Formats: sequence, C-alpha cells, structure tokens
Amino acid sequence: MKQKLLATLGLVAFVVVVFATSPVAQPTLRGPHAPLPSWDQKLSASTRFVVLSNWGGAAVLDRETGLVWEKSPSPEEGPWIIALQHCNTLTVGNRMGWRLPTVQELTSLIDPTVPVFPTLPSGHPFEQLQPVYWSANTHPDLSGVARAVSFNGSNVVSNGSKTGNGWVWCVRGGSGVDPQ
Repeated sequence: MKQKLLATLGLVAFVVVVFATSPVAQPTLRGPHAPLPSWDQKLSASTRFVVLSNWGGAAVLDRETGLVWEKSPSPEEGPWIIALQHCNTLTVGNRMGWRLPTVQELTSLIDPTVPVFPTLPSGHPFEQLQPVYWSANTHPDLSGVARAVSFNGSNVVSNGSKTGNGWVWCVRGGSGVDPQ
C-alpha cells in the first residue's frame, strides 16, 4: 500500500515538474490570456504580441498593456471625425467595441531603438501599416486640431487639422479619452 502511494506521489511530482519547467511558445492563443497586463512590464515582441486565433487572426493582444489592436489597420485615409466614426462602428473578429486610441496608447507600441518605419518592436505581427495615425486626443487650445502619432522615426506626436486626411488604427479595451 505504501509503495503504491509513494509511486503515485512520485508520478504526480514528476508531472508537476515537467509542466512547470517546460517553455511554451504561444504566438497564437485561444481563450483567456493570463497574466493580467501591467504597464510596468517589458516583454519581448515574441511574447508581447499574440495574434488572436479565436478572432479569425484579425486582432492582436498586446500583453504589456492589455489592449487589443487591429492586425491590419484600414488603408483608407480620412478626416478625424471619420476616423472616430470608423472605429466606433468597426467589427473585427466578430467583435464591436472599438475606438480611436489615445496618444499614449499609440506611442506604447513604438520601440524608440528602431530608427526607421515602422518603429515597432522587431517581430511584431502587424500588417499594412501607415506612417502616421490619428489619435483620440485633441489639441487643448485649438478645437480644430487633433493629435497624430508617427511610426516613421521622427516627430512622434504631431498636430493635424481635423479636416485633413489621416490614417486610422482602432483599438479595443483600456479607457480612451472623454468625450469621444
């Protein structure tokens, strides 16, 4: 009886050790994606970005921030108000609830050590990127001006006339800005 119990405990301990020490690479995941995001962590691109297969591969979870991004942002340009409307009515991976990201959220994607377009971490999964994207932020003193973020290596945050054309990259999650 004791031998059977010891053998069972030994087998359980072996299984726990094997699973606890096995490295698991997960470029594409299904279901819940723990651990909870924390803006104070720094992950490599291979573990930071997860293409969401249960969203048809059309969205990417940023495990550093907890935000979900379009894998391939819209190639269409338009004025700021159209960008807001586009995100607010967007369906990606059969999910609504998208919005225009803040300056801080867009700049959280930038790797300052990458000097040329796109200034994202090496190995990122995003496709069809453009050099500059509208943010949800507006200029505090000029009502006709919105902020934009460059992924071109210079002048990261700039101002643009809300009636001018810009590209839009929608995000899901986080808190955004008020009002939108």
